[in-house]
Amino acid sequence: MDESQIQQVRSFNRAVTQRIGVLSDDYLSRGRPLGESRLLFEIGRSGADLRDLRARLSLDSGYLSRMLRSLEAQGLVGSQRAAEDGRVRRAVLTRKGLREFDALDRHSQDFATSLLASLGATQRERMIAAMAEVERLMRASAVIIEPADPASADARACFEAYFRELEERFETGFDPARTVSADPEELVPPAGLFLLAQLDGRAVGCGALKVKGRGLGEIKRMWVAPDARGLGIAQRLLDALEKHAVRMGLDTLQLDTNRALKEAHALYTRNGYREIPRYNDNPYADHWFEKRGLKRGVESD
Repeated sequence: MDESQIQQVRSFNRAVTQRIGVLSDDYLSRGRPLGESRLLFEIGRSGADLRDLRARLSLDSGYLSRMLRSLEAQGLVGSQRAAEDGRVRRAVLTRKGLREFDALDRHSQDFATSLLASLGATQRERMIAAMAEVERLMRASAVIIEPADPASADARACFEAYFRELEERFETGFDPARTVSADPEELVPPAGLFLLAQLDGRAVGCGALKVKGRGLGEIKRMWVAPDARGLGIAQRLLDALEKHAVRMGLDTLQLDTNRALKEAHALYTRNGYREIPRYNDNPYADHWFEKRGLKRGVESD
């Protein structure tokens, strides 16, 4: 890692935390620190389940409980059992909490306005563009890609969303029973591997390997949730699958894809996959690809 890049990140963090008032216990002049104010925003007018708050804010249970107790002591927050599941606790704003939410919202709006007002028109455009880019890249850096159980609830949710999208995009629709198999038992070592991409505790993508023979594997179930596209997740999934393939003794990967999936076609082409003749009887495939020499590629990284 480039040391100058690391130092720039640290400098950026210091500048931002100072400018937006994170170091104060009086965030937005409302008499409480940023953490509690942010928690009020996240609970919002509709309330929020505690488990969702933990995942959304990346908080451990103890710290979240302490902040909630503080807000409860201030008369801003109450808790109740979720209507659909009595085992789940839900945080809700009291009437006083709703008034405080509105006040925080006004103060936050005023602060954002003041931040932009001191800049010229060109500088404002540059700042907004830079903020949007940083936000996107920060989201991308929060994505975690790890091996997972292909029979898990998260995996099943990804498969179902993937199949629904193929049904919508393919000219002839899509029936998973008619395509080449990639069943859970085929996607666990040594037969294969399944990777899950998660963002803020939510599954947002997946990819799998299926071992076909000595040194040969096949890529299956590559999918990224529409609202997580543009974060480079598909590229990271492909890179990770190739590295795992080498560890599993594979040196060649194959795959097939439909002509409607132009993004997939572009992804594989720019990563060195070349089009080859048909190698299976998948009725939904229009293109077949192959990449050889994976071991050489990984060793040169």
